[in-house]
Amino acid sequence: MKKLGWIKCITFFLIFLLLLCTGCQKKETEIIRLNEVVHSIFYAPQYVAMEKGFFKEEGLEIELSIGWGADKSMTALVSKNADIALMGTEASIYVYNQGKEDYVINFAQLTQKAGNFLVAREPDSTFTWEKAKGKTIVGGRPGGMPQMVLEYILKQNEIQPFEDVNIITNLQFNATAGAFIGGTGDYTVEFEPAASTIEAEGAGYVVASLGTASGNVPYTAYAATQEYIEKNPDRIQRFTNAIYKAQQWVEENEPEEIAKVIQPHFAETDLDLITTIVRRYKDQGSWSLNPVFEKESLDLLQDILEMAGELEKRVPYEDIVNTDFAHQAIK
Repeated sequence: MKKLGWIKCITFFLIFLLLLCTGCQKKETEIIRLNEVVHSIFYAPQYVAMEKGFFKEEGLEIELSIGWGADKSMTALVSKNADIALMGTEASIYVYNQGKEDYVINFAQLTQKAGNFLVAREPDSTFTWEKAKGKTIVGGRPGGMPQMVLEYILKQNEIQPFEDVNIITNLQFNATAGAFIGGTGDYTVEFEPAASTIEAEGAGYVVASLGTASGNVPYTAYAATQEYIEKNPDRIQRFTNAIYKAQQWVEENEPEEIAKVIQPHFAETDLDLITTIVRRYKDQGSWSLNPVFEKESLDLLQDILEMAGELEKRVPYEDIVNTDFAHQAIK
């Protein structure tokens, strides 16, 4: 009888250990297929979320792909080849106005200013946009956000594009810096790292920020289809939580530390150059402090699109923006 009692005790103990170990098992990580419009230091908080383990803390694993254009990122979303896309909000406006039934919803904002800069041939600490009159600017493609923001800023300063100032718009995005260095234009509009690289080579100097001049716009935000959000609200919430953690971390840390964290995503770029770029973006407040997508920023974006003649009709804020997940994240 004694022997039988010991066997029962051992059996119960083993069962207890088995149940304990089962309870300790971590929930399986869920994969989010994230498509970013381009790969850029401009999106530093996203890479911070990846490198600091903020997505992992939320039980998520990010599969990152690059769209190389908002139209391609949008295609990835609607064709279900991506779950979430980071892209310019104007893409969701265009899709909504096309009358598509499953249009996309912006649920978390990442950047709040344009990320490009005006580069001149000589340093100019007293630059005003008035100085661009009668000059030639190497701009962006017609209908693209960089070009539309430039035209908006010029008009706000009572300068008529293509009349008071010549703008070159027939160059490829990755060819503008080379054309400027080669002698084309008096100014060029450049994203990073091109702007800082031109400075480092002594071939030009940043004299103005288009982000500062244009004001707060939802330049890039995270979006998903209505169907995906409705089926996966928990995933969207956890994704937004991770982005908010990263936004807070970026706000609280110095450019040097941020650059070190995101360097694995830009292995071919010198750490000092990454730091310079991060400092420039941080100093001008390029990154949203939280993921809440404000109505005022969408209003300004639609003003810019209207002024450029690219907006068929204004889109209701509540139709393409959902702030529930962002507000829950910052509670």
